[in-house]
Amino acid sequence: MADDSNTHEEELFEEEEVDETNFRAVKDAVLFAIDISSSMLTPRPSNNPKKPGEESPASAALKCAYHLMQQRIISNPKDMMGVLLYGTRLSKSYDADEESGADLSHPHCYLFTDLNIPLAQDVKDLRALAENDEEFHKILQPSDEPVSMANVLFCANQIFTSRASNFLSRRLFIVTDNDNPHANNEQLRKASAVRARDLYDLGVTIELFPISRPDQEFDTSKYYYDIIYKAEPCDGEAPVYLQRESKSSAQGDGIELLNSLLSSINSRSVAKRSLFSKIPLEIGPNLKVSVNGYLLLKRQQPARSCYVWLGGETPEIAQGTTALLADDTAHTVEKSETRKAYKFGGGQVYFTPDELTVLRDFGEPVIRIIGFKSLDSLPIWANVKHPTFIYPTEEDYIGSTRVFSALQQKLLKDNKLALVWFIPRKKAVPVLGAMIAGDEQIDENGIQKLPPGMWIIPLPFADDVRKNPPGADFTPAPEPLIDAMKEVLGQLQLPKGVYDPVKYPNPSLQWHYRILQAIALDEDLPEQPDDKTIPKYRQIDKRAGEYVLKWSAELDAHSEKLFGGSAAPSSTLVKRGPRASTDSDQPAKRVKVEIGASDVDGEIKKNMEKGTLSKLTVAILKEFLTSHGRSAAGKKADLIERVEQYFEEKS
Repeated sequence: MADDSNTHEEELFEEEEVDETNFRAVKDAVLFAIDISSSMLTPRPSNNPKKPGEESPASAALKCAYHLMQQRIISNPKDMMGVLLYGTRLSKSYDADEESGADLSHPHCYLFTDLNIPLAQDVKDLRALAENDEEFHKILQPSDEPVSMANVLFCANQIFTSRASNFLSRRLFIVTDNDNPHANNEQLRKASAVRARDLYDLGVTIELFPISRPDQEFDTSKYYYDIIYKAEPCDGEAPVYLQRESKSSAQGDGIELLNSLLSSINSRSVAKRSLFSKIPLEIGPNLKVSVNGYLLLKRQQPARSCYVWLGGETPEIAQGTTALLADDTAHTVEKSETRKAYKFGGGQVYFTPDELTVLRDFGEPVIRIIGFKSLDSLPIWANVKHPTFIYPTEEDYIGSTRVFSALQQKLLKDNKLALVWFIPRKKAVPVLGAMIAGDEQIDENGIQKLPPGMWIIPLPFADDVRKNPPGADFTPAPEPLIDAMKEVLGQLQLPKGVYDPVKYPNPSLQWHYRILQAIALDEDLPEQPDDKTIPKYRQIDKRAGEYVLKWSAELDAHSEKLFGGSAAPSSTLVKRGPRASTDSDQPAKRVKVEIGASDVDGEIKKNMEKGTLSKLTVAILKEFLTSHGRSAAGKKADLIERVEQYFEEKS
């Protein structure tokens, strides 16, 4: 049993925290449909001399599916994923006869991995297939006759209907290099268009990953314009179309093809799940458009859905229970016994649930523009919370995309921001925010990294901004010292002068996933994590070491004016061997004095009488409260309030 100590009171106007990942809790079902034709199985040599080798488009697609399944089995354990190969000589569907391995209802369609929550064996089999293992070699045999895309889409329809009928997010990923499967058969083209419409009516989104051939660019207008539908409704007369068209992957280079496919699939691997939907954006009186809100930038943390006990022969999921305990008597408190209160004047003011509902009602969710300012007036330190990305939707107000796009272009052109009154959801505390127009960002593979739209940055209140310490005197550095530091920074620029967080994954998070992967797939535990955030010391010393010593010499020349004494000698920056230490050049060590329980009580009482409890450290306050059976949780102000309450009750 897990014990959670808690008190009976809660802050009245404490902002209701909403788990910003709860919109990701919607289960997702992804089915890969990979074309297994002769052209897709033909290897393509690498043009990069640093990474020689060959890679076929089919192998690259299978490796992408394997990497995605490997990630999903750890980070999104409730999501479903399957792999459907079409254009194969063999045929197999979810209802196929296991002995014969054939299913005549969907010829040349082979369901290699059924649409389900992936198991460890599914990941291993898909990896073996991607590496062209001999055991699965017969599966990757192309059919002698062309496959009907209507059969492929109908097979996908049946798989989604039977395996993920209640999923809100269902997507079909088609990977192919054939831009016109039925060039000379109009009947088959119409049949496949009908099957595609059936999938969209079912709620399945089709994502196309086109691959250009070495001698031919992939042209989506030949066939796939009738198959792929835009995910967002859009006004054709809008100044800027906010949905980017699919681009074909790299041509002629197998390694670049794999990297491009990985980048493209990763960019669309997570379903677009809104943080809030259909909120009115009030531009002016009687002028509203409808927008959805998304959380695109957030610190990624391990998603712990359960605890696993490893003490037995096999890992088992631990079943935990939680109980609410009273702070003073430690007896179990039922939910009906709790009340919410507001701390005021050393006491507690209690409210009924209906009164709290009225007090927390600040109106309906809305984004209301109250003015415009120059973008340069927004300091960098004003961004203290996660920004919210908003995107237009046509569900409530027809023409929202067109008006939203015009406003975005105008803000970008004039370098302006909009001050907004922002209530993201019911019962949320209103905030003032800066609405900034964001332009589209594309990576080196032509894949969209950030879509065009608007960003709402919650502006901090005065209490949220940390002020300089009282009496702090910041003397500006002289110009020669600044110029010397510019030379140092000029040698330490990142490639292209841009920091891309995608290239520097969180080492602790990746280590967490790597351990889980080793346990789930029965692999050897890794010895050390792969930390890409460790600086390259030798390269830094080679490029900027000379300039750092030059800056150190310049600092010595100005040290007397800046600090009233000499700075550290520049020779300390040079590597040198061990030397004999003397008592004269060693700094005196500070001795940490331990305070006993009686001394803590005396210190607390003395500062209580003087009214200087705020000068004591948090450790002393916590030790005093713990020794007297009081809760030691919370900030320093809460600890001081409990100490004062203790002496008031004692008197």
